[in-house]
Amino acid sequence: MDVNQVAELGKFVQQLKSNPSILHDPKLNFFKEYLQSLEAQVPEKYNEDKAETKPSSSPKHDDDDDIIESDVELDNSDVVEPDNDPPQPMGDPTVEVTDENRDAAQSLKEEALRESCRGKFDEAIDLLTKAIMQNPTSASLYANRAHLFVAIQKPNAAIRDAEVALQLNPDSAPGYKSRGIARSFLGQYEDAAADLREGSKLDYDEDIERKLKKVEVNVKRIEEHRRKYQRLRKEKELQRAERERREQREAQEREALSALK
Repeated sequence: MDVNQVAELGKFVQQLKSNPSILHDPKLNFFKEYLQSLEAQVPEKYNEDKAETKPSSSPKHDDDDDIIESDVELDNSDVVEPDNDPPQPMGDPTVEVTDENRDAAQSLKEEALRESCRGKFDEAIDLLTKAIMQNPTSASLYANRAHLFVAIQKPNAAIRDAEVALQLNPDSAPGYKSRGIARSFLGQYEDAAADLREGSKLDYDEDIERKLKKVEVNVKRIEEHRRKYQRLRKEKELQRAERERREQREAQEREALSALK
């Protein structure tokens, strides 16, 4: 045999490897009989009728189903029902604040502190609201009121005040701390951890550090849960892509077989 004939024979053998059912072509009976005489194993005949019979709907594959995530096991012992009260009064930070206004606000703030020490948080909040009306440019007044809203477990109100405090003073450690605790009350653990870390960095506080460590346990579980399902989705995408390539290859082999006939 010359080189070209050997090359053609090699192509034919490769085609047989990818689609052994070609051997059942009547034109290749002589070759199949030769292989059988050598006691070679010849695959069963490809059932064309069965293969070409298409179901009324596409076959279902394991990789067609969406992955349903399980719940994350979290420590929600500190989570509270969200407060849905109307927003608390906010001052207008654009108004001009006089020295008299600042002095009045400071006096109200000190009185609010005394009331909070007695456990009279509602009264203290009312006093701080009056102080805010006197000096709506003071980040510390909003941060103090946010702290009291945390104390009475009104996280949404606390977050509103903390965000105003941070707008007025981006380095307000009390603002970050109050918003972080309030977010943990709502189960917003990743955002809570970010706030508590920033607040602790600006002004270290052992109580906040303890709260942060508790929140970080949940954050770690959330991150592990997210990575797990990202991996599962990626695996399913790879399985689906491999199946589609296999189906495409099989379709091409069937076309090649039809062409030989």
